[in-house]
Amino acid sequence: MGYIRFLIDNRLFLLAGFLLTFTSSFGQTYFISLFAGEIKDTFSLSDGGWGGIYTIGTTLSAITMIWAGALTDRFRVRQLSLWVMVLLAAACVVMSLVPNGFLLIFVIYALRLMGQGMLSQLGAVAMSRWFIATRGRALSISSMGFAVGQAVLPIIFVALLATVDWRNLWLVAAVCVVLMIPMIQMLLRQERTPQSMSNDTQSVGMCGHHWTRTQMLRHPLFYILIPLVLGPSAWGTALFFQQVHLTEVKGWSLGAYVALMPAYTVASIAFTFITGWAIDRFGVKWIVPFQMVPFGLSFLVLAYADTILMAGVGLVIFGVGQGMQGTATSAFWAVFYGTRNLGAIKAAAAALMVFGSAIGPGVTGAFIDYGVDFPDQMIPIAVYYFAGALMAGLGVLRYQRDLPVAP
Repeated sequence: MGYIRFLIDNRLFLLAGFLLTFTSSFGQTYFISLFAGEIKDTFSLSDGGWGGIYTIGTTLSAITMIWAGALTDRFRVRQLSLWVMVLLAAACVVMSLVPNGFLLIFVIYALRLMGQGMLSQLGAVAMSRWFIATRGRALSISSMGFAVGQAVLPIIFVALLATVDWRNLWLVAAVCVVLMIPMIQMLLRQERTPQSMSNDTQSVGMCGHHWTRTQMLRHPLFYILIPLVLGPSAWGTALFFQQVHLTEVKGWSLGAYVALMPAYTVASIAFTFITGWAIDRFGVKWIVPFQMVPFGLSFLVLAYADTILMAGVGLVIFGVGQGMQGTATSAFWAVFYGTRNLGAIKAAAAALMVFGSAIGPGVTGAFIDYGVDFPDQMIPIAVYYFAGALMAGLGVLRYQRDLPVAP
C-alpha cells in the first residue's frame, strides 16, 4: 500500500491516534516542568523537595497503571478516552487551585496517570491493534502527537508565563483538553479496525501464541529489557524536569533553550518515520537494540556543552533516540507477545515506564541538593544507556528465533 493511500484510507484512525498522544502533553514532564520555578517559589520547595513530590505522585500513578492500563483490553478507545480526558481536564483545573505541597502530590498523580499513562497507552495500543502489516507506519504517525506537543506547547506557554499567572495557564490547559474531546469522539463514532480485522485475526507473538501478562512476567526477555524500558523514561524525564536547573548551571536563558525544541522535534519526527518504515521493512527485532545509543551520545554532548549551539546538537541527537524509542518499543510488545492481551501486557511496561519517570526527577533532584549538578550526573547516565543497549541486543538476539515465521 502506498504511503499516501495508507494515509487517506486510514485518516480518521490515524488522526485520532495523533490527537490522543498530543493531548497527553498536559500530563507529560516536559509540560509540567515549565512551571517548576513558579511551583517551587509558591510552595517554598527545594529541587529535592519538588523532585520528591513529583516522584511520589508519579510512582502512585505507575502502580495504578498496572490495573488501569488493562482497561484498554475491555473498552473501546472512544469510550475510555472520553473519561480519561475528562479526568485530565479536571486535574488541570485542580492544579490551578492547589493550596499546598501535600495536595500537590495528588494533582501530580492525576496528571501523570491520565496524561502520560492512559492517553499514551490508548494511542499506542490502538495503533498496534488496529494495524498489523503497517503497524510501524501507524505508530510513527500517531507518535507525531508527542513530537508536535513537545515542539509547540513549551514555546507558547513559556511566552505566556511572562504575562499570565502560572495558575491561570493551567486553566488554559484544561480548556485545550476539553476542546479535544468532541473531536476524538467524532473521529471514532464508528470505531473499527481500519483493515476490518475481526477478533479472531489478532497477531500472535513468540512460539506462535497469544501471551498473557502473567506469562510475560515469567519470561526472561521482559527482565532483560527493563533497562531499555526504564532508562529513556527515567533520564529523559529528568532532562526535561531539570531544564530550569540545567540552564541556570550552564548560564543559558530558559527562553533560548526552549527555542531549541523545534530542532529536537524535527529530529524526533524524522526518525519516527524512518523507524516506522524500518520496522515494516526489516522487523522491530533489528531496531530495538540500537535505540538506546543516541540517548547515551546526547547526554555526553549535553554534559560537556558550553554553548547554546552545542545544547542544540545534544537535543537533536536526543530527538533521534526519542523518535526510535517511541515507535520501536510500542511495536515490540505486539510483535513478541501478540495483540490479544496487548492492553494488559503494555500496561505492565507502561507502569515500569511511568515508574522510571518518577525516579528520574527524584534521584537527580536529590543529587542536586547534595551538590552534584545535573550536567555532572549526565556522564554515568550515558554509561547506563550504553549498557542497556548491550543487554537489549543480547536479549533480542537470543529470543527472536522464537518469533513466528512470516508466511
